[in-house]
Amino acid sequence: MISKAKKFSRFLAYKRKSKASLAAGLLCSSGTAGLLCSSLATGLLCCGVAAALTACVNYDDATRETTAHIQLAMPPEFTNGNDLQGHTVVMQQGTTSLTAITDAQGVATFTGLVPDVYDISCSWEISSQQYRQLTGDEQVVSGCTVSGSLNQHLIKEEQTIQLTTNLAINRDIIIGKIYFAGSKDNNNRTYMAGKYIELYNQGNQPVDISGLYIGLIESESNQAYTLQNLHDQYADTVVLAKQVFRIPATKPFTVSPGGTVLIVNSAADHTDGNDMENDLTDADFEAKDASGRTQNNPAVPALELTYTMYPSISNMNLVQNGLSSVVIFRTNDDVSAWPVTYAYGKSTGSQWLLIPVRHIVDAVEVLPNKATGIDISQKRLYPTLDAGYTNIEARSGWTGEVVYRRTNGKRADDGHLILADTNNSSNDFHVSKTIKPRQYDE
Repeated sequence: MISKAKKFSRFLAYKRKSKASLAAGLLCSSGTAGLLCSSLATGLLCCGVAAALTACVNYDDATRETTAHIQLAMPPEFTNGNDLQGHTVVMQQGTTSLTAITDAQGVATFTGLVPDVYDISCSWEISSQQYRQLTGDEQVVSGCTVSGSLNQHLIKEEQTIQLTTNLAINRDIIIGKIYFAGSKDNNNRTYMAGKYIELYNQGNQPVDISGLYIGLIESESNQAYTLQNLHDQYADTVVLAKQVFRIPATKPFTVSPGGTVLIVNSAADHTDGNDMENDLTDADFEAKDASGRTQNNPAVPALELTYTMYPSISNMNLVQNGLSSVVIFRTNDDVSAWPVTYAYGKSTGSQWLLIPVRHIVDAVEVLPNKATGIDISQKRLYPTLDAGYTNIEARSGWTGEVVYRRTNGKRADDGHLILADTNNSSNDFHVSKTIKPRQYDE
């Protein structure tokens, strides 16, 4: 498939060629020169006709190259100053990426742009010292990420675009992988049992995750609440969950720096007769299937089911077509007593649990890849939770693809990998058919 940028380039070249050919043909085209220009007077007439016809054609249309100025807007927490200069802004159109560096006023200028729809993003890290200087907050943090994104923005003429940024304190426990696509076994039969979620500790200290909650976000094809609905009804304070699970809090479960937590539906070896799947027998927790349809491993601790909107489903309902967004959160509240809601504007039907945003530790937006591309209007998570999204390449799953957090090229003091965490899954996540559980370098 030819990209939009290539189509525009070919169209521009075609117009230039057509314009030159038209003028040449009207003046003295070979083979018709005797008819068109048999005398000086006729030649002058031909020139007049050519000029008149050329003047009637408007070549300065929407495909003319243009310029965009991206103005960074600092997070509201930066009350003691700003950090505007020297940041890389990325403009993405299809597989083509363009970059520019912000000046002292926080403006990155892109010239020679073909009018089109672009994704715009920027992210950078600040140290704990910079955090204290810019915010005046003396709390101890291991550093922060400043990031902003603007998806599918139409640029057709020169303009200045404001890119709002958000501040996210760097987290220790993050969502590292989500395997929801499912696969087909060696006999081409669909296979769902090997789905999993993996957490990762990229901090420098061991972390006890006992009592940590995992929320699977609402995934109806007819969205129960759009982000605008949530804004109107709840002022951006909650997200909707179809299921909530908890790491048992009966005893500590400590994750070492660089360590992983593998949470599965079936702690079994799924590679027998299926080259796309994984051996999950060493899983840390298993969402037990009360119906008995999925093979469970009694040696693996049970993940606690706190809430489900599905009376007959007790394991993780990760949807293979791509609506599989996940959050993790901590709270001392009785989560089972939190309010639930029907779909927007309804008073009957399915109900979703309302998770307060203030408790969320990490969030990953996963959207389906449709024939028409990614529809960002389907986002369930606010940009403050995930400014972007990730997705698999397949449109209906069954390909063994897993979305995983890429490494950021750095290592911690003890040598373990640091994963990308810019609060934007479009930047932070890749997709793979080969990467294995507990691995982050292909």
